[in-house]
Formats: sequence, C-alpha cells, structure tokens
Amino acid sequence: MTDRDLPTLLFYCQHSLGIGHLTRSFALARALRSRFQVVFLNGGRLPQGVAVPTGVRCIDLPPLGMDDGHTVISRDAGFDLAAARAERSRLIAQAVASTRPALLLVELFPFGRKKFAGEILPMIRAARRQGARVACSLRDILVDGRPDQQHHDDRACWLVNRYFDAVLVHSDPAFARLEDSFKPRRALRTPVWHSGFVVPQRSVDVNASRGEHLIVSAGGGIVGNDLFRAALAAHRLTGVPMQIVAGPFLPEPQWQALQGEAAGLPGVQLLRHVPDLAAQMAAARASISQCGYNTALDLVVSQVPALVVPYATATENEQQQRACRLASLGALQCLEPERLDGPALAAAIPELLQFRPRAAALALDGAQRSTELLAQLVGSHQGAPAAREELACATC
Repeated sequence: MTDRDLPTLLFYCQHSLGIGHLTRSFALARALRSRFQVVFLNGGRLPQGVAVPTGVRCIDLPPLGMDDGHTVISRDAGFDLAAARAERSRLIAQAVASTRPALLLVELFPFGRKKFAGEILPMIRAARRQGARVACSLRDILVDGRPDQQHHDDRACWLVNRYFDAVLVHSDPAFARLEDSFKPRRALRTPVWHSGFVVPQRSVDVNASRGEHLIVSAGGGIVGNDLFRAALAAHRLTGVPMQIVAGPFLPEPQWQALQGEAAGLPGVQLLRHVPDLAAQMAAARASISQCGYNTALDLVVSQVPALVVPYATATENEQQQRACRLASLGALQCLEPERLDGPALAAAIPELLQFRPRAAALALDGAQRSTELLAQLVGSHQGAPAAREELACATC
C-alpha cells in the first residue's frame, strides 16, 4: 500500500503556553504515519530546534498564544489578533476542503481551548459534512479548578456527545482516568479509550554512567523563571553543579537576566534547548523540574532521581495531581510549589541525591495504541454519516 492509498487524517493542535501539547502531538503524528496520510494544523509558534515529523505535512497557521493573563494574543508581528483569526479560519477551511479527511483529530478541545471554539467548531462541522470521523486527543489529567468548573464540564460533555465519535485519553488507566478530573452532570455517551502514555521515540541508556551535575528544566520554559532563579540560589548555597535547560519559550528578557545572574558561577551551564531531554536526564546525577506531561514521562523513562516542583495557580492544578500520583508510586520526590525558593531547594538536594526512584510500571505505548484505535474507527465507518442538524450552542 502506498501513501496515496492511506486515508487522510487532519490533526489540529493549538499550543498556547508551553511545548507539551505540541511535543505529544508530534509524537502521536509520527506514529499515525504508519496508517494515515497526516496533515498537521499547527496553531502555535513552532520553537527553534523542534522538527516536524518526517512524512507529516504541516500547515502553519498564524500563531496565537496566551499572555500572563490568559488572554489570546498574536505571536506574529505581521498580524493583529483579528487578522490572525481571519487568516487562520481561511486556512483551516481550505485544509478541510482540500484534504477531505477520513478523520479529524482535535487536540484538547472541547475539554480546553474554549477561546478557540470560533475556528474549531466550524472545522468540525465542515469535516463532518464531508463524512469524516472526529476524535479528541487528550492528556492524562485535566485542569479541574476553574471557578465555573461544573458549567465547563457540562458544556464539554454536550459538545463531545454532539460532535465527536471517540475520545482518546493518553494515559494508563491504572494511573489516571478521564472521570478522575472530568465530572459532568450528564453521561458522556461518546466512547472513551485510554491509550497508554504517548512517549516520543528515543534511545535512552538508563545504565550509562551519570555525571555529577543536577539538570534543571521546566518544559517549554514559559513559566519556569521562578524555578531557575531558585536553582541558582540553591547552587550558591550548596555548590552542586547544575545544567539548566531554560526551554525555547522562556521570555527573552528572563533568559538574558538568567544569563547575567549565572555569569561567573562555577559549575553552572545554561542551555536554551536540547533535542532529547530524557537523554540529558539519564546523563545527570539527579533532576529538578516541573511536572508537565512530557517532563514527567522523561523522568520515568530516564529513571533519574527526581525532585519536581509542579507549576500551580489557583486554577491550574493538573501538574500537582500528576506529581502526587507519581510520588505515591515512589517514582519521584515532590516539593510544594508555594515553598519554592533557594533555601528550600538547597535543603532538599541532599535527600534527592540519596533518593533511588522505583520503576513506574506504566503503559508507554500510547502512540502505537492510538494509531490502531483510530485506524479501527475509520475502518468501521460504513459510508458518510447522515448530516446532523446544526444546533446553536447558546445553551451548552
């Protein structure tokens, strides 16, 4: 079978703050190439050093993101927000019409990305009118601390039941299930499949000799500045060598300030980005990091002694939940985010250096399993579904 014989999968991904959604989606897209022609709608800024998977056609939309107040902003100086939204809608509609996908895969929505519903819902409706199946790609744990959480869950449930044929939760169900962090008042009728965790392809030698340094990281880095500053303060108190991976999204002024603060400190290496964080972790004596989806899996794969300081706000609690679950398995240690400062990190380092993590028995074949599930979904589709009456979403 040639590529032209494979059904087309249109994959929509909007990463707004960090790099985690994009990293997981690219890992999934790479696996999907074995069963689909994959066209990837990239809605955020593509970081330097992050390559589009081989064989995946990528359509870069005018990039949008979020500022510190979670307001949608344009990441392209050539477009104001209104112009960016209009051009994105045009490109999305063009992609649906030209590719005529057998399957539309939407990352996170409607469990998140509510502020992008104006382009996502027309895309879904157009794909369905052409006969496409529609599925959602979802991480292990959802944010469940919104002030309007019940309304949010009820609305998401309505939309899933209305428009989606399947929900793929990229988690080991023994670790986290969708119902743990998603609690609508009405039943979710759309099938939910727990695929296992999606891990990028890599070769990590966990038995290789480790260095004497600690590796410090915070995913894409956009909310990592407090951790990096605390790590430098802890280095001054302990003298332990550190390699700090700032991430491609650490704001440039913070990166410049970090470089200035680290200048002249012996045993401190600053890196903007590395191609394989798990390999870097496997070469370190221990790790200090946040606990996003991909970072957590890098820690599990590398088996490095790890201390995590989960990113948390009044409404963002997903990393804390993941960290607590992994700590209960003995896979890592956890420092409460409200305690983060140089002295607290310095006090935690001696225990970290003596810590030996337990191997977490988690299903890490989520990319391959998702590919088979989605292929079955398309294969079971006998003809185009009857067009559904388009309902206004005013009551959802």
